[in-house]
Formats: sequence, C-alpha cells, structure tokens
Amino acid sequence: MRRAWTGPVLLLIAGAGAATGPIVQGRPGTGAVLSVVFVLLAGLTSPLVFPRSVGALEARRRSATDGRPVVFWRPGCTYCLRLRLRLGRRARRLHWVDIWRDEAGAEAVREVNDGNETVPTLLVAGRAYTNPDPAWVREQVSSTR
Repeated sequence: MRRAWTGPVLLLIAGAGAATGPIVQGRPGTGAVLSVVFVLLAGLTSPLVFPRSVGALEARRRSATDGRPVVFWRPGCTYCLRLRLRLGRRARRLHWVDIWRDEAGAEAVREVNDGNETVPTLLVAGRAYTNPDPAWVREQVSSTR
C-alpha cells in the first residue's frame, strides 16, 4: 500500500519546496500556482483516480458473469493513467485489478508478458492484450454493455 502512495507524496513534498522559493521572494501568487499544479499532479498519479480495485480472482469471476473486460494496472503508471482518462466514465464498467495490491493479479500479468509486470494489461473474453489503444478498449466496453 505504501508503494502506491510514494510518488504522490514525493510530488507534494517537491511542490511544497518549489512553492517556498517564490513565496519567500515575495511572489505568493506564483507559489500558489506551483502548489496547485503539484497537488493536481499528485492527485493524477494517486490510486484515487482509478475505480475501486478488486482481486484478480474476483475480477475474473465477475468478467465471466457479465462479459466486461478486466484491467490489470498499478499506481504511477502513465499508460494506465492515459487509459483511465481516455475511457472517462466508461472506466467504471471495467473490472480494475491493482497488481501492487493483489499478488494473483501480478502473477497473471507476468504469465502473459514473459515474466514482466507490463501494465495496463487487459483480459477480454479470456484473451490478454498488453497496453492496448484506448479507442479499442472503448469499443470493447461499448460492446459488452
């Protein structure tokens, strides 16, 4: 759990440091803008941006029942963030598995990626796709309603 929050916390610390200089120099507006930028970056890289994760076994069971894809992801992954942002509200229709919190999910990703934990990895109808195009994923989500 701590590993998921390391990046966002470091961004907040860096933001505080970056904002201190302009504030001390008498430019509080610049310091405030820097603070807001770093807080937004920390938020975007945190697990809060992603829908609630479930375990890999539960996600596969749900996917078998409702036909929706399973997304294996990890906090701090820019490709996962790109996928999440481009899916918009449709992201909630997927089953998300945080591989840093679920060992079975990490193992499933390693199995299909030659031992590497490459994310995002999607399972669609039992077939794995590594770092797929977000537009293609939107099509898959739309077709599974």
